[in-house]
Amino acid sequence: MARQDPEARRTVTRLAMGFMMTHAVRAAAELKLLDAVGSGTRAAADVAAESGTPVETTTRLLRALAGLGLCAEPRPGEFSATAAGALMRTDHPASMHAFVETFTDPVMTSAWPELPFSVRTGRTAFDEVHGKPFFAYLREEPEKSALFNDAMRDGTRAIAEVLPGCFDFGPYRTVLDIGGGDGTLISPALRENPHLRGIVFDSAEGGAQAPDRLAAAGVGDRCTVEAGDFFAAVPAGAEVYLIKSILHDWDDERSATILGHCRSVIPDDGRLLIVEPVLPGTADPAMAGLYLSDLNMLVNVGGRERTRADFEALCARAGFAVTAANPVRDTGYWLLEAVPQ
Repeated sequence: MARQDPEARRTVTRLAMGFMMTHAVRAAAELKLLDAVGSGTRAAADVAAESGTPVETTTRLLRALAGLGLCAEPRPGEFSATAAGALMRTDHPASMHAFVETFTDPVMTSAWPELPFSVRTGRTAFDEVHGKPFFAYLREEPEKSALFNDAMRDGTRAIAEVLPGCFDFGPYRTVLDIGGGDGTLISPALRENPHLRGIVFDSAEGGAQAPDRLAAAGVGDRCTVEAGDFFAAVPAGAEVYLIKSILHDWDDERSATILGHCRSVIPDDGRLLIVEPVLPGTADPAMAGLYLSDLNMLVNVGGRERTRADFEALCARAGFAVTAANPVRDTGYWLLEAVPQ
């Protein structure tokens, strides 16, 4: 009989039960349990009363969250949020509540059971399950589109705050953010460079929240919002073209189309800034989340995560040469700089 390896069995068990973790975290987000726990220690009975749920089942969920590292139970029946759990509060300045709601939403998870189909065929499972592409689905669901935009903002805050220190915007007059959403990414660059003007370019629904967000950031008078389709054209008039978390949504053919439109309007001394995660050249267990993101791109939108070599080849195909590629500390993103060839 083969010798049992307890640790290996625990690993497989934890992975097989991963969907239970996802649903527990989603339930906490939907019920806003971490909002009810607040910033101190609170009795489960009080959390339940605020959430409108029975004490017994609320306690069971809170203990599961404690097991997942989102809560602690310092005394029986009393709970506090960990640093990770606090990020699930809607009032936290770095809240990930919208991110959790979006990525645990049944719409987002419904195509995952068809991962074998996508692996076998290379086709997008979401299209097969829902009869339309993911972004077409969002266009027809304004509430889910708004939540998705909020989730993208949650994922952009960290890189947005450090971007002005990663690239010298000083020599340039105008920066255009392709697929810029609500303006979260471009706002700090404009705030730190008072001479700089900005353009947020996105679909009508993607940029719907941008005017208010830019105004709140104090840069609304120096940034315009333009609606359009980056598969058809990209506006001229900027020296720096910024594109974050867009290329991974699309296959190489469509990504090259977007970059090709950038190449057709960027001046010879302009700069293309790509902000994306970058896969290592060979598998690294520490990058498990990025590999799962790669599969999510395959299943839900038909895109992919890429290595540095992939980005270099993609840029060359569109008429750009990558001149620098560096990880941005503590954000999970890289900043790739490219120039027109």
